[in-house]
Amino acid sequence: MGFQSWRAEALWKVLLQFGVLSLYCWDIGRAVTLSPTPASQIQHKPVYSFGRSFLGLDKCNACIGTSICKKFFKEEIRFHNWLSPRPKLPLSYKKSYPGNYTDDSENWRPVVVSRLLTKYKHDVSDTNICTSAAKGVTCSIENVLRSTRRFQKWTSSNLLTPDLVQIFPGTEGWPFVRYYGSCGRMMVSASTNPIRQFYGSSPETTSDLAYQLLHVTQSLRTNGLNYHLYYTGVRDDMFGMFEDGRLFITDASTIGVIDKQEGLHQSNDRLQDYRDVFSCLSLNCKSSPPCQTVRESQSLLLICRDILPKLLQPSQNQNKHLQNEMDRLISLCGNSMLPDSSIINAANALMALLQPLRPCSPHFAYRYPECKYNNAF
Repeated sequence: MGFQSWRAEALWKVLLQFGVLSLYCWDIGRAVTLSPTPASQIQHKPVYSFGRSFLGLDKCNACIGTSICKKFFKEEIRFHNWLSPRPKLPLSYKKSYPGNYTDDSENWRPVVVSRLLTKYKHDVSDTNICTSAAKGVTCSIENVLRSTRRFQKWTSSNLLTPDLVQIFPGTEGWPFVRYYGSCGRMMVSASTNPIRQFYGSSPETTSDLAYQLLHVTQSLRTNGLNYHLYYTGVRDDMFGMFEDGRLFITDASTIGVIDKQEGLHQSNDRLQDYRDVFSCLSLNCKSSPPCQTVRESQSLLLICRDILPKLLQPSQNQNKHLQNEMDRLISLCGNSMLPDSSIINAANALMALLQPLRPCSPHFAYRYPECKYNNAF
């Protein structure tokens, strides 16, 4: 088993769990093929009436995985409205839902239960997949997938096991929110406060978040595993802050991946392997842009252009000279007409400006009390 195959296979598992659909320049996939627990072995409580269709198990038994199905049916994952006297399933058209998760039925923690796509988009894609295989308007998505060339390539890799090591774990500093598991088309991850909630907050809070945002973005560009993870776009709900003040990427659906170890060139054979109905679902039947077109500064440019101006707004308590310098650096690193080196240098200068403005207090527990004794924190 080659190391390159392991890298690609393990990466696909992790990113699919986080909803990464924009794997530009990537040509190895991963399909979780575990079967769900038979309905006859699951104890349902009539009051909750959890349906297979809500989870997506009726059409896609293991689209993302089945690792957390038992917790759904044992009611160890509950939606917020389940705390009311008359619990019921939430509206199915939404993409995500606030909920609670427990391991012992006593201590609950907030989570987000979400789909990779909205139910409407799933329904449209299901129809397209089934029609492409001449199966009518409904069919088994897995059966259609098994008949494609890409699935045969996956199975030949001998790596379709559920216990692959995740190569982007939070315990090693990767900025992805904690992932608890999945069932059908639903996945469960830790809950955070969206970064947009902090627009207009105190200069100390916004300075800390802006510094983290730039630091996280830089770490995705340069890391020890030789991957270049880059943003294809950024939104307010893409980032969130945990209760200890730490910033996480909560939606990785607009993150692309380049394996620097493999190089930036794609062969025509690799591209052709993936031009099937499943390629059209995420890429609209268009070929991925070449890796060479991804700028080294692309992620920093998007952050400086679309997020930082809203996060680092002028404040009455902020020194005017300091605010002017922030604005100048944000303008530079968000200017697509400048070369990559100038954009990266401006972002680094902005980080250096923000670092001493970050508060050292228990409200930012992710680096307290270490910050009292070491300026690096």
